[in-house]
Amino acid sequence: MSYGKAVQEELRKRTHDLRQVIPAVYQGYRELHDATLAAGALDTKTKELIALAIGVSKECDGCIAAHARGAVLHGATPEEAAEAIGVTFLMNGGPGTVYGARAYAAFTEFYSAHGSGEAG
Repeated sequence: MSYGKAVQEELRKRTHDLRQVIPAVYQGYRELHDATLAAGALDTKTKELIALAIGVSKECDGCIAAHARGAVLHGATPEEAAEAIGVTFLMNGGPGTVYGARAYAAFTEFYSAHGSGEAG
């Protein structure tokens, strides 16, 4: 099973439908997202890896897919993703190992595609 592109595709129509009903809420969230992930004291790659780890902690496949892709697009390596995911094991125990494996699968899926220009 894909935890990257397939998850994003599964959510695409549902998200679009809800966005049509509450566009201002989505616009506000987009602004928060962009401001939060903008480079500052931490670079965007690091922030994407933190978000990926939080996605694992929250057991959110959509978050995992989005931030795995974001981490790849900002230059994260599989080793960096694995270490960020490893921290979730400490903080979450067993559930971290399940969603951590999903997150690493999503990351490596986007990482592999990125070399062929398909991460977007």
